[in-house]
Amino acid sequence: MNTSYQFTPGGICPVCGKLHASAVKETYNKENAIEDLPLLVKKYGATRAFVIADVNTWPIGGEKIFNTLTAAGIPAAKHVFPNRRLEPDEKAVGSLLMHYDSTCDIIIAFGSGVINDLSKLLAHMTNNTYIIVASAAYMDGYASGNSSVVRDGVKVTLNSKSPDVIMGDTGVLSAAPAHMAKAGLGDMLAKYISICEWRISNLINGEYYCEDVAAYTRSVREACVQAAPGIVSRDPNAIATVFKGLVDAGMAMDYAGCSRPGGGGEHYFSHLWDMRGLEFGTHVAPHGMQAAIGTLYSIKGFEALRKIKPDREKALAYAKSFDFAAWSEKLTEFLGKGAEAMIALEAKERKYDLDKHRARLDVILAKWDELMAILDEELPSSADIEALLASIDAPKCIEDIGMDKSILPMTLMATKDIRDKYILSRLLWDLGVLDEVAAELAK
Repeated sequence: MNTSYQFTPGGICPVCGKLHASAVKETYNKENAIEDLPLLVKKYGATRAFVIADVNTWPIGGEKIFNTLTAAGIPAAKHVFPNRRLEPDEKAVGSLLMHYDSTCDIIIAFGSGVINDLSKLLAHMTNNTYIIVASAAYMDGYASGNSSVVRDGVKVTLNSKSPDVIMGDTGVLSAAPAHMAKAGLGDMLAKYISICEWRISNLINGEYYCEDVAAYTRSVREACVQAAPGIVSRDPNAIATVFKGLVDAGMAMDYAGCSRPGGGGEHYFSHLWDMRGLEFGTHVAPHGMQAAIGTLYSIKGFEALRKIKPDREKALAYAKSFDFAAWSEKLTEFLGKGAEAMIALEAKERKYDLDKHRARLDVILAKWDELMAILDEELPSSADIEALLASIDAPKCIEDIGMDKSILPMTLMATKDIRDKYILSRLLWDLGVLDEVAAELAK
């Protein structure tokens, strides 16, 4: 795989004809980057900063940011969430809004996923300049113009604001616990599935796809894979490479104008486990680790697909016998109240409509060889992923992240309902083999 691919955003793409641009103005990835914050505040014409952290991140970087600003003569206010485990829900959003100092004209947050998602929402609501200082090379959402939040118990994506500046202080990043960089690499491994499923949907549904953005995403992913050996020792260069990859992968979603480059069905494994954690108090692991395990099981699902001979009559009979009401009951039992929005989404999507299914099936059968070629081109083997995870002493199966293997079949089947996106589980449903492949995962 060529890892030196050069992608130049900012112009009309000769491949897809779309303008590839990002709202992120600057990215920092250097030693002692936090010391540059006063210069950036002045550069963006701001006069008073609002610093956001939580009780975990405040002592390892948030306080330093606050003190660096005030020592440089820049007044600042702050909000430090008291939660040891902060959830991006209505309570957290309300708390942030109620503590916001409206005299501030720039927002500076120190954290990773949840802090960034909440801060992006605040920046969107206030239209202020926003700088995120990463606490760890942990996930790919730093650059995104969306926020992943919990609304009414369901993981949803809301429009927010991309950071104007994304900063990684390599000293801070390499000092973070090793499991955080492992999770970051796990989020990068998800790009094997995301690009594969993007191409499959383009083939079957004619969904927009850009090979230029896909090639860029593959390039930054492979750079992170090559840096994997340095993660365990927290080598600053390896951590910096993973952080850069995560930022670049996030910007790829901006370039494409959709989330396809960053995630697909493998992320829905993680979303569903998060939803179960909220509803039932079951164990939840770091997002990147869950995404890595979701990637592994998605690849296993695709490997099962390779062994299947497509059968038109079997697929048509399967779709005809599908009982949405019975499925809705199973989904509610699995997720609780979080299933309500997923069930309601079907009224808009009508993905189970028999005429729509027949049309998709016709394309799948006609283009079966092309579909198999995509799998050959995009996916490593499940053994390769297991070996990579083992090499960095990362979890390699669902039991390793504290969950019971028995939930795997239902997890795979439920991924098809969480978003309006054509992914592995929808392809398996269209072929009439979803139940049997799901059962195979648990063996």
